[in-house]
Amino acid sequence: MTFIMYTTQWCGYCKRLKRDLNEAGVFFEEVDIEVVPDAAEKVAQVNGGNHTVPTLLFSDGTAMTNPSVAKVMEKIGA
Repeated sequence: MTFIMYTTQWCGYCKRLKRDLNEAGVFFEEVDIEVVPDAAEKVAQVNGGNHTVPTLLFSDGTAMTNPSVAKVMEKIGA
């Protein structure tokens, strides 16, 4: 299962999750909500109007906000 991780450059939680997923060999697309037009609105739609990062949107239409690596690995079946 593929997913997009919505992030910002300054977010410590984003940096940690990206590092941990990279170390686990998990591939994902990263979108910076402060750079990509309309990305912040996608994040707000799944977070009750909040621009909370990291937010992951999966190919099945579900989302996770600030998940642990274990939760992501469980979701993608790794």
